[in-house]
Amino acid sequence: MHGGTTTAVVRGPAGESMVLLSGDLPEVLTAEAVADLLDLAAAILDADELRLFHTCLETLRRNGMRAGRRIEVGGAVLTVYEG
Repeated sequence: MHGGTTTAVVRGPAGESMVLLSGDLPEVLTAEAVADLLDLAAAILDADELRLFHTCLETLRRNGMRAGRRIEVGGAVLTVYEG
């Protein structure tokens, strides 16, 4: 995604899901980018987590994706970091 060469979906030490992307943070999260992320995430997330991740991504699409953005959906927190 974003022309980067390194993208991963992993579990953190506490079992939390983490999506790591390389490249610059996009100004707009496109439908194609959401589909790419969901395809990638399907490798590690279960069906409920995948639906929740999709809802989080759609919320980011509506509200804008920028560093420091934090959203909460159904008790899950998605935070966008850039570094």
